[in-house]
This record gives sequence, C-alpha cells and structure tokens, in this order.
Amino acid sequence: MALILNMDCSMETASICLSQDGTALLTVQSEDQKNHAAWLHVAIERIIHEVGYAMKDLQAIAVTIGPGSYTGLRVGLAAAKGLCYALHIPLITVNTLELMAFAVQNQAIEFSASLICPMIDARRMEVFTALYTKEMKELMAPVAMTLNKNSFEDYLFKQNILFTGTGTRKWRELISNPKVIFTETPLLAPSLAIVSRNKYLTLEFTDLIYSEPVYLKEFYTHEKK
Repeated sequence: MALILNMDCSMETASICLSQDGTALLTVQSEDQKNHAAWLHVAIERIIHEVGYAMKDLQAIAVTIGPGSYTGLRVGLAAAKGLCYALHIPLITVNTLELMAFAVQNQAIEFSASLICPMIDARRMEVFTALYTKEMKELMAPVAMTLNKNSFEDYLFKQNILFTGTGTRKWRELISNPKVIFTETPLLAPSLAIVSRNKYLTLEFTDLIYSEPVYLKEFYTHEKK
C-alpha cells in the first residue's frame, strides 16, 4: 500500500489529494492564490484526519515543482521537503507542465488531438509552455515563450493541438485556427496521485537537499534604496 500526500500550489487554484495506490481518497482545494501559504498546512492536517489516518502513516510526499507561480512553488516545495524530513519519507517531484498534459490526456484522445500544449500565464504576453504527444512523449521542452499569432504554426499545419491552462486566455485572443482546441485544466493533485504512485513503485525520488523549483526564467525582487 502506498499512501501518498499529493500537493500542487503552482497555479491559481491549489489542490491537495491524499491517495492510496494511485486512487484519490480525498481532495481539497483553494482558489485564493494569495492565501496558499496559510491554507496549506491547515488543509494537510484536515485531509489526513478526515480520511482516518495520521501523518506517520504517509509513505511519500509528491509535489509539483514548476514552472508556475514563484511564491506557490516555494510554498509547496518547502512544505513537502519539511514533511519528508520530519517523517523520514521520500520526496517525489513532477514538472507542472507535464502533469497538466497528463491530466487532459483522455480529452486529447476524445477530441482527436495529436498534441497537447499546456500553458501557464507568465504575465504580459508570455507563457510557460511545452508540447507533448497524446502518448506523453515530449516534443518541445518546457520554455518561457512570448506568444504571437504565428506561435506553433509549424505544428498546427500538420495536426490538431489541445491547449490547456491559464495561459490559454491570452492565446485565445491571438489565434483563429480550426486545428486549435481549448479545454479547462482539471485539479492537478488527483492526476499527481497517479503519477506519484508510479514514481513511488519505481523509486524515482528527489533529493531533499538539492531539489529546487523549476522557474524557467529569473524572478526579481524590489529592494529599497
């Protein structure tokens, strides 16, 4: 039995899922992005006890590692690493874009889309994005991209693409192509439960000390002079 706590704080909506052998037992979410840090630990305690387990019963922690909200990524990874250290259990990390694509894989098949393109809003006309086949083979590695009307032109010439994520809001305003299909991104934590189980069984764990968020581009802070 693999009892895993799955967490995603990389997006506007954060979600936590307690899973057993890849099956979601209970999922909770928060749509208040500015409050993810305060919500997270309270939600973790609630979800564990509502299902009838204790923290000591957890066998691994899984978390999305980015790209996404800089603050959300740090909050999620710091919480995951802290719990793993305290409980002496392994850490599992998953790229957010890859997980987004996995979460809509069945929809890609349903809509006859050969490719899946997850997009995360990165301010202005920029998005974090990547391209995967419907079989989850990576065609374009995660990248920070400034969108224009010719983006993905070579791929759209040949096949339908399913676009998903917060970045599609700005992409919708630029593109008009019958090969473009849009879909909403479901909560990521339940999909993370499936991926984390597979990684747990194959011992694909992440080093607690050296693991860092995947930002894809520099982040800046403002200092008073």
